[in-house]
Amino acid sequence: MPQKDAAWHDRMYNNRALVPDFADHFAHWQSASAQARERLKGHLNLPYGDGVGETLDIFPAAQPNAPVVIFIHGGYWRSLDKSDHSFVAPALHDMGACVVVVNYALCPGSPEQPVSIPDIAMQMAKASAWVGRHIAEYGGDRRNITAIGHSAGGHLAAMLLGCDWKKLGRDLPAGLVRKALSISGLFDLEPLRKTPFLQADLRLTPAQVRLCSPAKWQRPRQGVLYTVAGGDESLEFLRHNRLIHQAWGPKTVPVCENLDSLNHFSIVTDLTRPGTRLHALAQALVHQKP
Repeated sequence: MPQKDAAWHDRMYNNRALVPDFADHFAHWQSASAQARERLKGHLNLPYGDGVGETLDIFPAAQPNAPVVIFIHGGYWRSLDKSDHSFVAPALHDMGACVVVVNYALCPGSPEQPVSIPDIAMQMAKASAWVGRHIAEYGGDRRNITAIGHSAGGHLAAMLLGCDWKKLGRDLPAGLVRKALSISGLFDLEPLRKTPFLQADLRLTPAQVRLCSPAKWQRPRQGVLYTVAGGDESLEFLRHNRLIHQAWGPKTVPVCENLDSLNHFSIVTDLTRPGTRLHALAQALVHQKP
């Protein structure tokens, strides 16, 4: 058995080191995102709050009363931006969805305004509440919302299934978000406390780990989570994928798959490609009755 020391954790979780051409993936995302914004003519940088990073982009569907997809980007809660991820919108739009791509503040923030993972989780709940209240103005059906996220975003999408929406407003339905797709998500944050290149920014405490590790929760009383990882990802990412299925059970997590020949970055692009397994899973979930 390998010694699970700091170096081991860095190897398991440093996806940029594991995928030598990661910069090519980022370059593709950025160019495809610029093209998507030009093609879809969305409503950009709408505020869902007045805090740092609290903006979102909406790409309305062609038809009214459309299912809604909230997409949450990755970057280990400390990097990237919604503008890097507009590229997911055309494929979801072509499925008939009203697409919302959300931003959030990044860890560690500043000395004046520190940012933690619990803070970001609350921002995603706040963004989803905003969508619930306003998405009808953009042709979306708030009764049919799916959260899709990659990596850190996959973690945040899963967390939305456990949200007590009534605490955010009596006007919100108890099951505002009842469907989620986590792509290469993380569900137990304890190993990240032992991962030096991440902990320097995340500054996770044991209390935050307990609060923000979905695999440590009781399974949500309602809702469904599809979870996938790339077959070429690290053993730890494959373990996280199994872990949430074991923790929440097959009723809540009916889909738990490793997708062959995909790494931590190529898997996101696969979401946008008709004919792939991930595209098909997303389409089935988006159109599933909540």
